[in-house]
Amino acid sequence: MSSHSPQPIVLDPDKVERVLGRIAARIGARHVLRAAGDLAPHLVEGRGLFQGATPAVLRPGSAEEVALVVAECAAAGLPFVPQGGNTGLVGGQVPFGALLISLSRLDRIRDLDPTDLTVTAEAGVTLAKVQEAAREHGCLFPLSIAAEGSCQIGGNLSTNAGGTAVLRYGNMRELALGLEVVLPDGRLWNGLSRLRKDNTGYDLKDLFIGAEGTLGIITAAVLRLFPAPRQRATALVGLESPHAALALFRRLRAVAGDALTGFEIMPRFGLETVLKHMPGTVRALQGDHAFYVLAELTSTRHEDDLAAMVLAVLADAFEAAEVEDAVIAASEAQAAALWRLREDLSDAQKFEGGSIKHDVSVPVSKVADFIVEATRRCEAHMPGLRVCAFGHMGDGNVHFNLSQPVGMDKAAFIDTWEDFNRIVHDLVASLSGSISAEHGIGLLKKEELTLYKDKVALELMAAVKAALDPKGLANPGKVLLGR
Repeated sequence: MSSHSPQPIVLDPDKVERVLGRIAARIGARHVLRAAGDLAPHLVEGRGLFQGATPAVLRPGSAEEVALVVAECAAAGLPFVPQGGNTGLVGGQVPFGALLISLSRLDRIRDLDPTDLTVTAEAGVTLAKVQEAAREHGCLFPLSIAAEGSCQIGGNLSTNAGGTAVLRYGNMRELALGLEVVLPDGRLWNGLSRLRKDNTGYDLKDLFIGAEGTLGIITAAVLRLFPAPRQRATALVGLESPHAALALFRRLRAVAGDALTGFEIMPRFGLETVLKHMPGTVRALQGDHAFYVLAELTSTRHEDDLAAMVLAVLADAFEAAEVEDAVIAASEAQAAALWRLREDLSDAQKFEGGSIKHDVSVPVSKVADFIVEATRRCEAHMPGLRVCAFGHMGDGNVHFNLSQPVGMDKAAFIDTWEDFNRIVHDLVASLSGSISAEHGIGLLKKEELTLYKDKVALELMAAVKAALDPKGLANPGKVLLGR
């Protein structure tokens, strides 16, 4: 996988200047950024895989201003790329010559109703701000990902973000009731429904969730809330294998049902990397274990004894020799310390050199088989490779990341990305899995998509794109080849 960006789109500079002048007159010149220093933060993907380019960053302050900007671009035939917090991991938010439309000024929470259990938030509101607003009203917005302090709701929806609570609450697709979207021709669709039941034709919102801005720009959304949990039980468990972790998952799910909200797996290498590089992290279990599980149960009922439930399940698992050691958090502070071991894992990998990352999913019943076999194949292909397979075991999503052998040149290792794609993605396909679980396709995986996606599905996706964006102006070159 090359770290080089594609060739930028070449725009007519006179046409660009005319359009930018009209836009500046409407949204304010200070919101049309042209200086290199102002553009730079918007042009680099977080892992440094792609370096973008744009004539300007446009910062509309309302849905109506977004519509105006898009209409001007459409009339002039100028392509545009929407961007939220720029935390995406597949390059979908990076412009390559197109105008960039930043949603950061659309940062209002328009409404929160604890009875309807809904919050209406604009696209530029950070995930953390939505979480905090829900807490202030005794509610929960359950999406939780490492970048929640900087990622924005529009981006979360555009990539159908997942995170650590999908097992109980689902992806963003399940958490959205309605959307407001600016179409590629500049029309503004108001689909901000708060209804749980609305059987009046096509569910249009699902077209735009996960579309990565290629069908339009999400400007606001009605999101589902839930009653805030009144208690939780968090446990870190040491095990000898992914198959033992899967056995523990079945035990916990059978007893806890929907109370099981998180079930994360980490390898020894991953945990040791966190403890080595992330200040303030603490070893919670003595001794070494090949794999670790972080499991969490939550409930809104005071009478549920979640800790006793976990203890009973662990006792049975110990008896069956499926668990080697375990600890249950005795306080919220201890629970937070356990979660840090998982949440800091992605950042900790940066200190171990080059990392080739795969965000994949397989049926839950196949997760253990996948981790074992993918590890075997990759290690056989490159001796000394360090596999870091971790993630959301409870919903089948594995971040199968590969750290370079110690002492190997980083660039030389990254150049083998395509080789490992074939190894990992071929195995995923054989297990009826997906090459992208929660990060999207963007630029990074659009060629991979053509290898593994059903051909009829690709034709349908292209037909939808052509119908909504016949000029190909909305986030060009992302998701679909030649679009």
